[in-house]
Amino acid sequence: MKMARVVMIAVALGSVAATVTRTQTSGTQEVTALLREFIAGAGSGDRAIFDKFFADDVIYTRATGVVITKASIMESLGKPSPASEGKSSYSAEDITVHDYGDTAIVAFRLEGRTEHADGKLETAHYRNTGTFLRRKGRWQAVAWQATKISEAAKVQ
Repeated sequence: MKMARVVMIAVALGSVAATVTRTQTSGTQEVTALLREFIAGAGSGDRAIFDKFFADDVIYTRATGVVITKASIMESLGKPSPASEGKSSYSAEDITVHDYGDTAIVAFRLEGRTEHADGKLETAHYRNTGTFLRRKGRWQAVAWQATKISEAAKVQ
């Protein structure tokens, strides 16, 4: 009798664990896909991509230490960039997502590449950490921190 109860408890706990794992995997996949979509389109300055990615109440700390809001981000997208700034593209590597139900924490290494009008290619690397909330079935970043990786740190 005791053995049957232990087996039933083990099966019940295993079912709960399997459900939690599926949910975490789904959230992890959704947030990773959202991040990849955003990174792929960020260089274009497409307002819809930024609007979808960042929550209205996001707190964004730039690599310079300046804290900005979504309104600031969206306003900067409306300003034309000088041709001398070049065309930028980005990629995300080393992506880690921790799914906590309706909250997910993301950390990754961002590589930004800018091709200037004179043909010079500039590359910069950053570590980014973001907090996402799922509200009404939709994931958005509510907190973001970017830290530039120094040349010395790249060697290590």
